[in-house]
Amino acid sequence: MLIEGFENAPVVVGEELLALPGFWAAYLMWLSQTEGYDPVPEWFGVDGADADAAWDALSDEDRWPVFRIPFAGGHTVMVLGCNIPEDPGTEYFITHPGWGRHGHLTTVGGHHAGPGLSWRELHHIARTPDLDAPGVHAEHARLLLLLPTLGDQDMPADAADILGDALAHAGLPATEARGTAEALLVDHPLWEPAEWTPSGASPLSGGQDPLPFHGILHCDGPMSPRFGTRLAQGITREQSDRLAHALGTWPAA
Repeated sequence: MLIEGFENAPVVVGEELLALPGFWAAYLMWLSQTEGYDPVPEWFGVDGADADAAWDALSDEDRWPVFRIPFAGGHTVMVLGCNIPEDPGTEYFITHPGWGRHGHLTTVGGHHAGPGLSWRELHHIARTPDLDAPGVHAEHARLLLLLPTLGDQDMPADAADILGDALAHAGLPATEARGTAEALLVDHPLWEPAEWTPSGASPLSGGQDPLPFHGILHCDGPMSPRFGTRLAQGITREQSDRLAHALGTWPAA
């Protein structure tokens, strides 16, 4: 599978890996390893062997899995496992066939950068699949795949319930789903929660765009690829408006 910028990498479609019993343990367990929480595969309803097998598939240096999350307006979030020997990581970016380059959301790994999505954006993307495009369409799987990009200091009161329901749909035992959701949301291991605000007409602090387009949220987290710059460089005002609609943030509140 060819992806712009990764033409020489052994990228393969990864959606079939979602069926592995230990997939969610392998994909999310690190995210719940914060102060006061010591996660184990059993939280996800699997044993260590299942989690290890899924991790081996996710981290295969000869097969870099990409998970496609198509949403409104022809946009797709790509979740790419960059299984570089000695320096593995995961890249999250948005693509559109009309753009010249990707919109960078998040990097998880040795050179991490984030957060990449507010809860409002993440939840909206999860609920608005483009059923005509290939990729992951189940709402619970979309929400869980995007979860590592999250960093939002203004979380809604029902976030843990929503995440717990997604985990239960993914196969977690009902007795573990709510507690695991709370562990996943309590504190991101790589960055602090950020404030997300609508872009204004004045220059952003430290930004590169003198007149940012309205409608797409600005992140105040200095480690975020969305701090002081547009989500997708080089797009037109019309393309930005379509992206804002697709992210659920237009018109800006």
